[in-house]
Amino acid sequence: MTDEAQRVTARITGVVQGVGFRYWTARKADELTLKGTVRNSPDGSVELVAEGTGADVEHLMKWLHSSRAPGRVADVDFHVSEATSEFNDFRIID
Repeated sequence: MTDEAQRVTARITGVVQGVGFRYWTARKADELTLKGTVRNSPDGSVELVAEGTGADVEHLMKWLHSSRAPGRVADVDFHVSEATSEFNDFRIID
């Protein structure tokens, strides 16, 4: 990965609601100085949009796939694209 800004858009499925998943994901994103949002979806999945360096985006994706992520992540369906710089921070959306 590079230090160029990238955007990852992800849908995380499994047991990821009601387990602090958004909170801990936001803390991890802050730790990595990523900007974006995380929110619960009506279907029980979590939607994530994060922007930062390629290395930091990759680190977040590895964390989501690890046992350190809260709940039980079954799958992370994601797409990486060019960053838009539309975010000023990382937020949990209700």
